[in-house]
Amino acid sequence: MQKMILTNHSGPKTAFIYDESYFWHNAGGGALFEPAGGYIQELGSVESPESKRRVKNLLERSGLLGELAQVKPISATDEQLAYFHTQRHIEAVREMSKIGGLDCGDSAIVGKGSFEIAKLAAGGAIQAVKTVIESPDIKSAYVLTRPPGHHAEADQGIGFCIFNNVVIATKYAQKELGIKKVLILDWDAHHGNGTEDAFYEDENILFISLHQDNLEPIGRGRPEQNGKGKGQGFTMNIPLPAASGDAVYQYAFEEIVIPAIEKFQPELILVSAGQDASIFDPLARMMLSMEGYRYMAKRIKEMANKFSGGRLVCLHEGGYCPTYVPFCTHAIIEAISGVQTDVEDPFIYAMAGTNYQQIMPHQKEQVDKVKNQLLGLKGKSQ
Repeated sequence: MQKMILTNHSGPKTAFIYDESYFWHNAGGGALFEPAGGYIQELGSVESPESKRRVKNLLERSGLLGELAQVKPISATDEQLAYFHTQRHIEAVREMSKIGGLDCGDSAIVGKGSFEIAKLAAGGAIQAVKTVIESPDIKSAYVLTRPPGHHAEADQGIGFCIFNNVVIATKYAQKELGIKKVLILDWDAHHGNGTEDAFYEDENILFISLHQDNLEPIGRGRPEQNGKGKGQGFTMNIPLPAASGDAVYQYAFEEIVIPAIEKFQPELILVSAGQDASIFDPLARMMLSMEGYRYMAKRIKEMANKFSGGRLVCLHEGGYCPTYVPFCTHAIIEAISGVQTDVEDPFIYAMAGTNYQQIMPHQKEQVDKVKNQLLGLKGKSQ
C-alpha cells in the first residue's frame, strides 16, 4: 500500500510524543471493572495498550508520522508530581509498583513497574508543554499518554488514572515557564473530576468539559459545579445526553465552547483528548465519528492560532475501541498538524441510519439549558 500525503504544512511542526513503555503498563485483568471469577471469564483490562499502540502504527502506516517532529518524553520528578499529588499517594504508587496488581484508589491498578511508566506519562505531558512554549519550530503536540490521567485526584488514582498528566503539565507551565492563563478542554466521555478539583478555585485556568450526562464519576460534571471563590465561573461543565453525535458536539462548541474561549483568551491550550465518545466505544453511549473529532480539533487549533500563538497540547485520555480509536486520533493529529493523508473512515458505513449527524429536539434543549445556566454566570467569570 503506497503512503500518500495529500496536503502538507509549511509552518511550525506538530510534535508526537510517546514511549514504548507506555504500552507495557499493566492496568489489570477482568471484564471491564470486575475481577475474573464466577461467571466472569478473564478478559484483560478494557484499558489495554492495543488502542494506543495501534494509533502509533496507523500514523506510521499512513506516512503522517514522518511529517511530525518525534520528541522523546522525559520522566517527571517526584517534585513535579507533587505539584498536585500528595506525598502519601506518590509513595503508595511507588511501593505498589514493586509488587503489581494493586489498586491505588478506585479502579486504578498499578502494575509492576507502573510507577516509572506513569512518571514518564506525566513527563511526556511536561515535555510537550515545554516544547510548544520554547521551540520556534514546534507549536503543537500530541502525547500518546498511558496511563491516562484526568480522573486522578490529589490523594488517589481513579478510573485507570494514576497521576493527573494534564494538571501536572499545567502547573509546570505556570510555575516554570511563566504562563498564567491556560485553557483545559476535556472532551473525554467521562468527566475529568481530578482536573476540575485541581483548579476549582483558580481564575487563571478555564476548565471546559464536554461529557456524557450522568456517566462516571456519578454526580460530577453538573453545570452548577462551576468553581468556587475566585474560580467561580471558570469551570464550565457541559453534560450532553447519551447518543449525542457530531451535530450535538458541534452545536455545543459553537454556542458555548468557542464564545468562552474567545472571552478568556488563553496563553496556552491543553486538551484532554479522550476518544471514548465515539460511536463504537464500550464504556460510553455517545456517537462521535472520526470526522466529529476532526472538527473539534480543527476548531481548537483555530483558537490556539488566534489567542495562544498556536501553542496547543493534546494529551491522550480514554478510548476503548481498539479498531476505531486510531482513526479518531489520526483525524485529530491531521487537524492540529495541517497535514492531510489519504486515510478515510473505514467504518462510516456502520453509522448509516443513526442520528449522529442530527441534533434531536431533546439534545438541543439540553445544550440550550446548559448554555443559559453558564451564561447566567456572566460577571462572575472570565
